[in-house]
Amino acid sequence: MHIEHWDTEVDGAPSEEKLRVRLKSRGYRVTRYVYSPGTYFPDHTHAVDKIDAVLFGRFRMTMHGRSVILEAGDCLEIPHGVVHSAEVMGDEPVVSLDAVRVG
Repeated sequence: MHIEHWDTEVDGAPSEEKLRVRLKSRGYRVTRYVYSPGTYFPDHTHAVDKIDAVLFGRFRMTMHGRSVILEAGDCLEIPHGVVHSAEVMGDEPVVSLDAVRVG
């Protein structure tokens, strides 16, 4: 599992604009989603390479039998065809940027 944590000393505070620019520069199309507390996505796959980036809240991602909790500024690469699940943790929504590899 490859997680990229935001470096506030180098990049300042994470923001939607900064994360969008970073993801787009890597060749991804970016869509913003808001997931309510209690939202759960059971095991599934995607036909494309993706990155899930969290702007707000806590998002538990499980892949390869390992779970991690993503928080503001964290990004997780999800290769196509890899089984994974996701769950909003706590009482606050998750605001996420869903990035899909273009081409």
